Amino acid sequence: MPFEAIIIGGNFAGLSAAMQLARARRRVLLIDAGAPRNRFSEASHGFLGQDGQTPAAIMREGKRQLSLYPSITIREGKVVRAQSDGDAFIVSTEDGGEERAARILLATGVSDTLPKIPGLQERWGRSALHCPYCHGFEVSGGKLGVLANHPHSAHSAMMIPDWGATTFFTQALFEPDEEQLVKLTGRGVRIERSPIVELLGENPKLEAVRLADGRVLPLDAVFVAPKTAMASPVAEQLGCAFDDGPFGPIIRIADNKETTVKGVFAAGDAASAMHNATLASASGVLAGVHCHQSLVMQSAV
Repeated sequence: MPFEAIIIGGNFAGLSAAMQLARARRRVLLIDAGAPRNRFSEASHGFLGQDGQTPAAIMREGKRQLSLYPSITIREGKVVRAQSDGDAFIVSTEDGGEERAARILLATGVSDTLPKIPGLQERWGRSALHCPYCHGFEVSGGKLGVLANHPHSAHSAMMIPDWGATTFFTQALFEPDEEQLVKLTGRGVRIERSPIVELLGENPKLEAVRLADGRVLPLDAVFVAPKTAMASPVAEQLGCAFDDGPFGPIIRIADNKETTVKGVFAAGDAASAMHNATLASASGVLAGVHCHQSLVMQSAV
């Protein structure tokens, strides 16, 4: 086989995994579909050494650095099928290509589904945000909102006042219980029970939200946690087991980042309940290291 490992996905997790295997001088193919989850964000924040850089710039530099290692091959393309074949795996791409390797490393990420509210999707990653640690500083001091769309929304609303005056929009779906209400009130969070029905302002800027009762409230940014799904079908095709995460399914992995399918490793948002650039990169490092060690152990038998 020309490759010992195939990495599917070229965002932070996949590139970080590839770097470890490249430095171990293993023959690796990285296939990237070119549609990373963070493509809607203007900048990546909280990532040490990369703060304020665009995700595209970080990935471009990562690929440039990887290209200096002779054992790494990087291809643009979409993987549509992956299957086991004895002691190896076969990966098929949309253009009809097919490659084999002894190991697969999934860094396929997740896709986001937002509440169907006019004006929300087009502001995603700009003034409609998912993570205060990633984007809160840039909107700090403004009028901020938390749009409830899951049971953990009240907890999120308790965090946001550190960045600005906060309104918790229950959307008539997730009413805080008595304990949550006491904590939210103690944090100075305003509770709004009339649902947001439209985001207003010159896109991608947010200026206000229209409520179901007709009122218009000024707002500079709104935080919302999207529901997530696997961005690629390959983990399911390979037979990997999944766990129920807080926002959607996640690939079940052991401490060494190996999935329930021997020889298949996973890293990044697809295999973690916590989504963050630094965490994705770190999980990629661990997955790459353990993938290499599994190749070593196999050859030592």
